[in-house]
Amino acid sequence: MMAWLIVRRILSVIPILFGVSVITFLFVRLLPVDPAEAYLRLSKIPVSDEALALVRTELGLDRPLYVQYLSWLGGALRLDFGTSYISKRPVWDEMMAYLPATLQLTFSSIALAFVISLPIGMLSALYKDRMFDHLSRTLSFVGAATPSFCLGFLLIYLFSLKLDIFPVSGRGGLLHLALPSFTLALASVAVYTRMLRGSTLDELHQPYVLYARARGIRERFVIGKHVLKNALTPLVTTMGMHIGHKLSGSIIVENVFAWPGIGRHFVNALFGRDYPVILCYVLLVTTIIIVCNLLIDIFHMIIDPRVRRKGAH
Repeated sequence: MMAWLIVRRILSVIPILFGVSVITFLFVRLLPVDPAEAYLRLSKIPVSDEALALVRTELGLDRPLYVQYLSWLGGALRLDFGTSYISKRPVWDEMMAYLPATLQLTFSSIALAFVISLPIGMLSALYKDRMFDHLSRTLSFVGAATPSFCLGFLLIYLFSLKLDIFPVSGRGGLLHLALPSFTLALASVAVYTRMLRGSTLDELHQPYVLYARARGIRERFVIGKHVLKNALTPLVTTMGMHIGHKLSGSIIVENVFAWPGIGRHFVNALFGRDYPVILCYVLLVTTIIIVCNLLIDIFHMIIDPRVRRKGAH
């Protein structure tokens, strides 16, 4: 039963990915700029009717739209997304060259958000409606409302230009990673803190906590071993779901800090009308988001019998 539920959940992803590929392909093809003209301009070739006709034939743009899609989809299934109009290199190879930097930034920001949120969320729950709780909730709202690009430029001005502590931009050691990671993590800190506070308060009112206290077990042991373990479950789930969103949300941060990731590469492709790169990026990020959600669902099925019973109906 368990194996069948997992297989069924995996199979349900296939039509979603198919639908995303169709929508993405049609959206890019319906843009007002002609891909053949964009190719010629990026190749610094004079645009003429003869050159446009030749490029359309070369790129297969003279064929019916459904034939173009099927050809592109067949290549995508083989991880062949064509050649970049700008660099003239295979698109997939470029994406794999830029992806490690984005993954580094994504996972470091999630880890940083967790490290910051854990003590704040727990203390807010333990000192509910006190000064620390009100202050942490206020800071959470401010952090969630602060745009990433504003925070990024502010951190660069303060810690790079004024205090000269961190590098202004680029990828290198931990110092290069600190500011972009914090910028990307701040919005998640607000979410994680409020979620951990709420789940901790729920656990504190569970019968097992009352029984443990009645038996004379130390409060520190009750909180550290039982309450924290159960309160972290929804937070871990949310962190897993945020991996995909962080990958797509890192576009702004990567451009602010000149971080050489796929988000910055995508923006350059967008301005340059590099259609093969745009198609590959959208499909890659969407696939990662869907796969992350799939893994979280499977994780829930494994640890929570209620999810398995619900999925069986």
